[in-house]
Amino acid sequence: MTKARTLDRRRRSIRNIRKITRTMELIATVRFKRAMDRALAAVAYTERMTALVNHLVRSGIQVSHPLLEPRTAVNQATLLVLTSNRGLCGGYNSSVLRLAYAHLAELQQTAQQVRLEISGKRGIAAFRFRKVAVHERFTHFEDKPTFAEVDVLATRYLDEYTSRQIDRLDVVYTRFDSPSRQYATVETLLPIAPLGVNQELNDHRVVEYEFLPSAESIVDEVLPASFKVRLFKCFLDAAVSEQIARRVAMKAATENAEKMIAMLSMAYNRARQGQITGELLEILSGAEALSK
Repeated sequence: MTKARTLDRRRRSIRNIRKITRTMELIATVRFKRAMDRALAAVAYTERMTALVNHLVRSGIQVSHPLLEPRTAVNQATLLVLTSNRGLCGGYNSSVLRLAYAHLAELQQTAQQVRLEISGKRGIAAFRFRKVAVHERFTHFEDKPTFAEVDVLATRYLDEYTSRQIDRLDVVYTRFDSPSRQYATVETLLPIAPLGVNQELNDHRVVEYEFLPSAESIVDEVLPASFKVRLFKCFLDAAVSEQIARRVAMKAATENAEKMIAMLSMAYNRARQGQITGELLEILSGAEALSK
């Protein structure tokens, strides 16, 4: 009887866990859809900004801007790593952290100083465990980063780059291509890639445009805005990828719980059947003894 009760207790416990994982799966699905809508909207805006830059290139003007100037010697590099605040999202954080460790080692070989900034409690804890110094920590972005929050960070990076406090900015995050494809990657956001580097731009004809008040003033507005949008998209991609990973992990946990419940139910039925058979044999043996 004790074995059957133990199995039944374990089965009830796993059923409760299944309810939790199923609920978390549904919540992650809702958050994923909302985050994906925001990410796709950012893609449209980014493409529009790229088209505007391409128009500037096709106009034939000579563009010069501090954000476009590559530094021959990288004295100070900044590495921003985007992780999550919460766990239960499969290998989402581990993929980003593996790439971050490797890229940090590469930067330390090429730059005189590397400034490490981490977004997300999981990444902060991982680097603390490795005893790696973290210069800036961010835990307020959660899974719904706003442009206003990212704008504060982006403005600081722009000021530091133009004042030559940093010579390079790299971001390690999980890129979102589609609901079935996300992968950890590294992007160099500063310096901005030279205007005109666009593989999809096959038309090299010079088109005359009239710029008001001037092409230089438009470039001064477009380049910082383009950088801010790209950094914001990194945060959005990381947020939607986190929810996809959590949804997949919770779905797998729910399916595993269902398999365990089925196995425990079978074991419970066998144990219960054995107990009933044993009790019947005892009754028959007692009845036979009384008849004698």
